Amino acid sequence: MTIKVGDKLPSMTLTQATAEGPKPVSTDDFFKGRTVALFAVPGAFTPTCSAKHLPGFKQHAPDLKGKGVDAIACLSVNDAFVMRAWGEDQAVGEDIVMLADGNGDFTKAVGLELDGSRFGMGPRSQRYSMVVKDGVVKELNVEQGGEFKVSAADYMLAQL
Repeated sequence: MTIKVGDKLPSMTLTQATAEGPKPVSTDDFFKGRTVALFAVPGAFTPTCSAKHLPGFKQHAPDLKGKGVDAIACLSVNDAFVMRAWGEDQAVGEDIVMLADGNGDFTKAVGLELDGSRFGMGPRSQRYSMVVKDGVVKELNVEQGGEFKVSAADYMLAQL
């Protein structure tokens, strides 16, 4: 079942690569008491993700934070090392937290899994964005296959 507006995010552990190595990130702790702009991509370093999705959130980070967003997070079914390398490649700095859902457990739990087998990618995340307030989904924008419209940073800005 796909998560919907009004649902609480599942209690899961994601991973963030830090200078000290991979660090577990509890969804309960990460989303507690704040507003988070979360966006998910099918894969780090993939064309649309690298050319449009992540750069859009980097570009609009000040605008999103000006509208009450406390943190911006990018999630992908990749390992933490890949997510860190991609964040460095895209120069996201402190603007975006790069979260790895290495086994796709969070992605499966929210019902937003994508079968990328025909592209040699295996199970991945659909492209989406959501506004999460204190762990509860307030806005959810899931793309139709192959599109990039409703999950973009500027679309989310209009929702805030």
